[in-house]
Amino acid sequence: MPSVFETSSTAIPITFVTKSSWEGLRETLSPAQRQFATASAYSAKPGGYLALPASDGAIAQVLFGLEDEGARSRDLFRPGALPGLLPPGTYRFANAPHDPRLAALAFALGCYRFSRYRKAERPEVRLVPPDGVDAAEIDRIADAAMLARDLINTPSNDMGPEQLAAAAQALATEFGASFACTIGEDLEKNFPLIHAVGMASDRAPRLIDIGWGDPDHPKVTLVGKGVCFDTGGLDLKPSSGMLIMKKDMGGAANVLALARMVMDARLKVRLRVLIPAVENAVSGNAFRPLDIFTSRKGITVEIGNTDAEGRLVLADALALADEEKPDLLIDLGTLTGAARVALGPDLPPFYTNDETLAAEVARCAVKENDPLWRMPLWPPYDAWLDSKTATITNAPSGGFAGSITCALFLQRFVEHAGSWLHVDIYGWTPSAKPARPEGGECQAARAIYALLSERYA
Repeated sequence: MPSVFETSSTAIPITFVTKSSWEGLRETLSPAQRQFATASAYSAKPGGYLALPASDGAIAQVLFGLEDEGARSRDLFRPGALPGLLPPGTYRFANAPHDPRLAALAFALGCYRFSRYRKAERPEVRLVPPDGVDAAEIDRIADAAMLARDLINTPSNDMGPEQLAAAAQALATEFGASFACTIGEDLEKNFPLIHAVGMASDRAPRLIDIGWGDPDHPKVTLVGKGVCFDTGGLDLKPSSGMLIMKKDMGGAANVLALARMVMDARLKVRLRVLIPAVENAVSGNAFRPLDIFTSRKGITVEIGNTDAEGRLVLADALALADEEKPDLLIDLGTLTGAARVALGPDLPPFYTNDETLAAEVARCAVKENDPLWRMPLWPPYDAWLDSKTATITNAPSGGFAGSITCALFLQRFVEHAGSWLHVDIYGWTPSAKPARPEGGECQAARAIYALLSERYA
């Protein structure tokens, strides 16, 4: 994406105003501008926008409302609404919003439009970077977030396992990374769970493998769930539950976004990206409830529900990643409705037994306005995974603590990694908010990138 930032001495000022600061600021306006604001019933409510005219009819400045400093809830991305409001031109912040860096990022993210299938012009606005803000870093993060959005928003007829692999290969080529793809008999032999989930589709399942960086640097491995469409399998979803299942490869999309940030910033890591790419379809050879498969790790898995497929494909990929004993192993996936019931679409839960890592993730999530909430890997629930005919089941009966039992299932496949982080994302914005249009969303990647930047810059 072209950068939203440029330098200009004639940029139009954007003045941020709150209800408590409005009266004082109002007195600094010219009499004509005060009258214009009064006639427009401008009240400086959060999100309130007003372009004030100069004597020649041009825009003298823009007023934009924010929450008061002590407000119970502040949307640090509220300036992301500006690109959709402003006339074409170049702008600058005349005063500081609550967080200038996040405001600049929100402005960039607010310029996103998904235009593959219908015309959607990107706003013709530019922003002079606020003092002290690294515009190149903001561009890096925004470009990656838009990659994730584009991949998720693309419908499944144009984003199957092969197309997801092509997108991953294009990213690898851009940054000089290695790329490999395991498919066919090799996949069935070495990654039985990935093959089992994807074998019913005429679009062949595969394991995508990207490698980048100096082998002597700390090993960081990212694993992303790439279920390009999820019917639920033979445990078929209702139509309402299937409607936005193009987003079920959101873990893969966000892992690729995170990998883009890492490679673009040239962090000092040995990066590996693993994406099991499948379509969970229905046909005569679909895997069935109570089927049993032996995973790559040798753990036998009974299929309690074919709609709990994400943890199956991640399990084989995690087992491969773990064999290399990475310093840090991270997986992202759109995994459980239970996580949405507990925390809603905007607040993904994360799991780890590394207390230092947990504290860093939580801090970076707040810092980046990329919300995450720690949930427990609660040992007593591990027994719920027991199966009478296999080592474990992929879907314990009872329905309790679904996100936790999914995390515990995945934990069975991680043994040698220095630290492990699991994030159960939603990957979708149900209704538009400033800087976050309805549709596919980049979740957790920005917070994790901030953590990796601090550790491995």
